Amino acid sequence: MRAYRTLAAYNAWANARLYDAAAVLGPQACARPMGAFFGSLIGTLNHLVVADRIWLARFEGTDGPQPALDTMLETDLAALRGLRAAEDARIIDFAERLMPERLDGTLSYANSSGRIFTQALSSALDHVFNHQTHHRGQAHALLTQLGGRAAAPSLDLIAFQREAQS
Repeated sequence: MRAYRTLAAYNAWANARLYDAAAVLGPQACARPMGAFFGSLIGTLNHLVVADRIWLARFEGTDGPQPALDTMLETDLAALRGLRAAEDARIIDFAERLMPERLDGTLSYANSSGRIFTQALSSALDHVFNHQTHHRGQAHALLTQLGGRAAAPSLDLIAFQREAQS
């Protein structure tokens, strides 16, 4: 339980650092096609919000029709940051309310292709946090390409833990 709460808080911290760095680069740089899986930095950041919304709906039992994983919810970074902050708050709230018996249970859902899966909720949560780390790594690489090493903040979990302890 503590691990998921820590990861939820880390997730919000790392996302805030990414958005801070992206804001310095400006809107043109964030929208520049870079050949990344979701095209640009703003495309990658949009994907993370879309995916988190899908997974949280599954966790909360409110899932329905799913947007495409490359949906552009916002092209404006500040507006997208607001959506990101709201999702991060939802993730933290979900982790805070998570009870051991729920964590030990299963989750059934349809993926974006309509295929039905059933798996342990803990495995799905592991995926969500790993997915965030994966695409934040892509965003970090894009920040480096767009603005040099100084433009890309440290996103290490240990940096978050040290900051949280101080």
